[in-house]
Amino acid sequence: MAAPRFWDDKVGAQESIAQLTVLKAATDPWVEARGEIEDALEMCDLVESEDDLAELVTVADDLTARTAKLEFQVMMSGDHDDKAALVAIHPGAGGIESCDWASMLLRMYTRWAEKAGFKSELLEIQANDEGGIKSATMAIRGPYAHGYLKSELGVHRLVRISPFDANKRRHTSFASVDVMPEFEDDVDLELDLKEVRFETYRAGGAGGQHVNKTESAVRAIHEPTAVVAACQNERSQHRNKTMALRMLKAKLFRIQQAERDAELKKMYGAKGEVAFGSQIRNYVLQPYQLVKDVRTGQETSSVEAVLDGDLDDFIEAYLRAKMGK
Repeated sequence: MAAPRFWDDKVGAQESIAQLTVLKAATDPWVEARGEIEDALEMCDLVESEDDLAELVTVADDLTARTAKLEFQVMMSGDHDDKAALVAIHPGAGGIESCDWASMLLRMYTRWAEKAGFKSELLEIQANDEGGIKSATMAIRGPYAHGYLKSELGVHRLVRISPFDANKRRHTSFASVDVMPEFEDDVDLELDLKEVRFETYRAGGAGGQHVNKTESAVRAIHEPTAVVAACQNERSQHRNKTMALRMLKAKLFRIQQAERDAELKKMYGAKGEVAFGSQIRNYVLQPYQLVKDVRTGQETSSVEAVLDGDLDDFIEAYLRAKMGK
């Protein structure tokens, strides 16, 4: 960055800064913790009273909690954990109920990103005429976003009194969440553009200068596999095409990984019906309040907080389980 001509290539400069941000996010907390531990060890030799000892105990407790969080960050060592995340949400069995549930999940991940200090961008959304959404894809960008959110991949189940049922009966809804790393141009994946068909269409959603007026939305279809990716968020057709192609690469890379990894193959390649028996997490609002992760046993009765983006306990429990801790 100190090179005289560093900013001549603005795109390359931004990529370098992004890489630096990720590296500093990984290393700076360890450097700070090491310095404070050394200071605490020096304090041990200076303890002369009970007040000094009490202060040292407080410092030690704080360092213990902070190093536990740093240990948690070490779990972000998987392939592409440091990348941004593409999160795709689709309703399953349950009709309008599941479409509404999918929109609630979209809000939940948006709120989680805000609380984590990450940036979220809605790339594609298809509204359901009666309520909720038919599908949505969002990008969540920040250090290790994919490493955190990979825990959310799977089917999510909601039990509640239906706001759409005049008889106020209890309904069960399902929605699937796919999480993929967002690749720039460095992904180890050869994609023959001759095998990709691009379609343009008018974007849906709320008004705006370009929405529903020009065919700026782009759908990319990989003909050999029939994998589809679409983007409608950008103003220009060119930018939507770029993002759609990036999303397509992520999906194809995911499939390649699934073929090599039995667990991913089960989750992605043979996910099966998005319905009862396939969920990774249950969100129960009636007859009691409880969110419970089927994989780890992590649970809480603070359902509203979870739906408002408080997911860190579930994410940490999943990552610790994967690490065998």
